[in-house]
Amino acid sequence: MTKRRSIVVANWKMFMGPSDGEHLAHNIVDICQSFSSVDVVICPPLVSLTKVGSVIEGTRIKLGAQNIFWEPDEGPFTGEVSAQMIAGWCEYVIVGHSERRQHFEETDDIVNKKVKAGLQHGLKVIICVGESLVENNAGDTKDIIEYQVRSAYQGVLPNDALQTVVAYEPIWAIGTGLASTPYAANRVCAKYVRGTLDRIFGYEVSQAIRIQYGGSINRNNISEFIVQVDIDGVLIGGSSLSADEFAAILHVIDR
Repeated sequence: MTKRRSIVVANWKMFMGPSDGEHLAHNIVDICQSFSSVDVVICPPLVSLTKVGSVIEGTRIKLGAQNIFWEPDEGPFTGEVSAQMIAGWCEYVIVGHSERRQHFEETDDIVNKKVKAGLQHGLKVIICVGESLVENNAGDTKDIIEYQVRSAYQGVLPNDALQTVVAYEPIWAIGTGLASTPYAANRVCAKYVRGTLDRIFGYEVSQAIRIQYGGSINRNNISEFIVQVDIDGVLIGGSSLSADEFAAILHVIDR
């Protein structure tokens, strides 16, 4: 099978308002002109989507949203944004991020609804999975990750699954400076994520779906992760807020 193309997703979280986001986007566009073998997606806050989208329009960089509501169309849900509203504006959307699960009590069932809502409106869905430090120390990583993957893809058809990306982000490594070891991360991606996808959709589909690693990625450790066979890219938080840091990471992946 053809090697999966690397994908790097910048999750700006609740940073970078419209003006700051526009400025950073200009810098990222400048540095990305020399990178050709990696897909780059920027996911700014909702209020910055228009400004950032205008800057990256016509470039190879894709725009993504950080979240959608589980109701795919319209409805009386004050403060929420549906997949229908995001579609045509963004190409990608992140769902199931651990910060959403933790701070907003999003369940696996809600994540599944969001996956299907995004796919229904033609969005490419980045599905986040990951275990806590307590679960990791207890040896429950396999059960947690496999359950999250099965739940996220419940009712999803194989052709639609090809429009997804899975991001493995151990919760204990997000924003802590403590990254998983490359070997351990690749083992989770290969055995627990891709292995589960294989059991759900079969070999061909599971081999085509890209799997990212996320959690305290920076210019100093990226080379160790990107060489792993089943890690097809990275989901980056803090390191994506600096154009220089982001460029350094992309340089390693693109070479």
